[in-house]
Amino acid sequence: MRFLIVVIPFLIAVSLGRIITPLIMLVTYKRRLFDPVNSRKLHKNAIPRLGGVAFFPVQCFLFALTVIVVYKVKFVALNVDLLGLLPMFLSLMCGLFLLFIVGIGDDLIGVNYKWKFFNQIIAACLLPASGLWINDLYGLFFITHLSPWVGIPITIFVIVLVLNAVNLIDGLDGLCSGLIGIGTLVLGGLFIYYGAWIHGLFSFITAGVLLPFFYFNVFGTARRQRRIFMGDTGSLTLGFSIVFLALSFATNNQAIKPFSDGAIIVAFSPLIIPVLDVARVMCIRWRTGAPLFKPDRNHLHHKLLRAGVSHRNAMISIIALSLGFCVLNIVSVQYMSNNLIVLCNVLLWTGFLLVFSIIEKYKKKTDCVDSKIILFE
Repeated sequence: MRFLIVVIPFLIAVSLGRIITPLIMLVTYKRRLFDPVNSRKLHKNAIPRLGGVAFFPVQCFLFALTVIVVYKVKFVALNVDLLGLLPMFLSLMCGLFLLFIVGIGDDLIGVNYKWKFFNQIIAACLLPASGLWINDLYGLFFITHLSPWVGIPITIFVIVLVLNAVNLIDGLDGLCSGLIGIGTLVLGGLFIYYGAWIHGLFSFITAGVLLPFFYFNVFGTARRQRRIFMGDTGSLTLGFSIVFLALSFATNNQAIKPFSDGAIIVAFSPLIIPVLDVARVMCIRWRTGAPLFKPDRNHLHHKLLRAGVSHRNAMISIIALSLGFCVLNIVSVQYMSNNLIVLCNVLLWTGFLLVFSIIEKYKKKTDCVDSKIILFE
């Protein structure tokens, strides 16, 4: 019976997303609210970018409605301290609302990156203020308990990092929504396994509203094959949603879930690819003297495309790699230390990049030879 608490809202979220997303597409096409086409973008046609407008309202409405039904109608006993968790979820909703407004403004008229960064910090401060912060590293780097003076600044930095990482990974059809969808399903299943039904509920609602968007983003509508992007409205709210879930799982708090040795490794497994990719890109920009916040085409999906992988296969490959990290880490925490798992993750990531770097260089050399032959002929 308890599973109905997450299954029914998940199905309703899918249905609402299926209804709302085409309506957003209709309005955006009529008002010509298109994503600009430039040398950095991969698309060549006019495509609207307000698909993320549907995420926050559906998340907030369904989550609040389900909690009210469960605790007031007493549909089923969840044995969860709702009052203890209430400040965290209120902070989540406030942060999502703030980023939702900033995202809409950026998608419609553009917002200065300094103002966006300032609002990200404000949203990031809301979660530690509610009591949700990284208070234990579970032996990672041989550190266990963290004081608030150390844990809270680290938490704020992690939130802002994830927000920007998720925003920057949104450069390929279906990639961002696919990564966050897989992440929310994995974390949602783990929350349910540990009896954290409220967090599991929010996870599955987020995954549910992403499913129809993923379809319209990748395949488009049935009649005219019109597609839609999520824009900053979607990427910012999704980034805040997934980092809230990751922090909730990683935090050593019995009110959320029981203690588990590998919680911090498992919690951030769905975010390994976006975070490591943005760290790699920032290092490249710093080494070459380029502005750190200037967009470029050095991200992982760009590398795969230059290696000759198609758009859809690149998206599938990256999502499959993310799922592989999740499964590997969930299994590995039962047998290996957290430090060794981190080392294995970094080595696997480096090996993946190395393989495609070699393929990219080989293809570039082959294309140069072919172009010389054509020119000679």
